[in-house]
Amino acid sequence: MGMLPVALLCIVVSSQHRLGAPQHLLLRPSPSDQLPVPDLREDPDPGHDPGEQDLTESVLRKRLGSNFDPNFMAVSAGNLSITDGRAGLTGRIPDELRRLDLTTTHYGLRMELGRKVRRKIVHFLWAHTRCPVAYVWKDLGARFWPRFVKEGRCVSARSCSFPHGMFCRASRSVSKTLLRWFCQGAASHRHCSWIPVQYPIVSRCKCSC
Repeated sequence: MGMLPVALLCIVVSSQHRLGAPQHLLLRPSPSDQLPVPDLREDPDPGHDPGEQDLTESVLRKRLGSNFDPNFMAVSAGNLSITDGRAGLTGRIPDELRRLDLTTTHYGLRMELGRKVRRKIVHFLWAHTRCPVAYVWKDLGARFWPRFVKEGRCVSARSCSFPHGMFCRASRSVSKTLLRWFCQGAASHRHCSWIPVQYPIVSRCKCSC
């Protein structure tokens, strides 16, 4: 998806104000360069929550349409798969490691490593420098639908470089369309509705400073 986008929810909404003419609203909850997306600071007023009549699954599925991705979205905790949270620790060894020059020079003689030794060294380097994406389910709260999203996180418990000093960081993301319950106006004249939002999810990590 190209360069890493700023990890924030930024939605331009055109809505019909209860008193008359349409107005354009810019909703920007706490901009951040961090991925995964930090927890949003929500208004604790329960009046901003959708009611039971606003959570009809068939209606919301129809509204989200083809944007509903069952691989990354779940309506309830009962739909979550235990294995989905495991880190993707397998994968293809990068070409730069496969092409790595492991020959040595001894007394002016160029010495090639045996195939088995070379393979073991390459696998050792790959095991200690790779940056897998770990997927974990996150509860976004009642004001998002679907409520649960599978987020990508970079496994960075230790340094991924020789010498140490670099760590796994997000390098690419994909955006998933969710529905966000959005309210405007005072309590006595409050108007709420579901609006589409783009939610970035880490899809690739790389070893960097």
